[in-house]
Amino acid sequence: MNISLLFASISLAAALPPGMAALRWEKRILLIAAPDQRNADLREQRRILARWSAGAEERDLKVVEIVGRDVTGVSDAAPTLRARYRLPDSRFSVILIGKDGGTKLRATRPIAAAALERTIDAMPMRRNRDL
Repeated sequence: MNISLLFASISLAAALPPGMAALRWEKRILLIAAPDQRNADLREQRRILARWSAGAEERDLKVVEIVGRDVTGVSDAAPTLRARYRLPDSRFSVILIGKDGGTKLRATRPIAAAALERTIDAMPMRRNRDL
């Protein structure tokens, strides 16, 4: 393998976001799925998170979106994530996943910042300040 191709491969790999499995024990994940960008619930969940960004950051929350077949935030493919978390293609869903990989909260409507805060703050790792 030529050296410049090797460095290009390494640079590309470093630029890709991690997969969901790599985030386990590191981040809580808010997994948001919507059929398309025009979805009103998706836009509302984004507004909620934009106003609550400091709270999300303090709680080690990473947002992952599946919009149609596009995924942002992780390198996993949309069909893989939709199958693993039972997310329909045709409607909005949101799941809060704990650092242990378990589903902590699931909804078909946007989740308010207060509900996210309350749920995360009740988690054992959060009560122990993420030890």
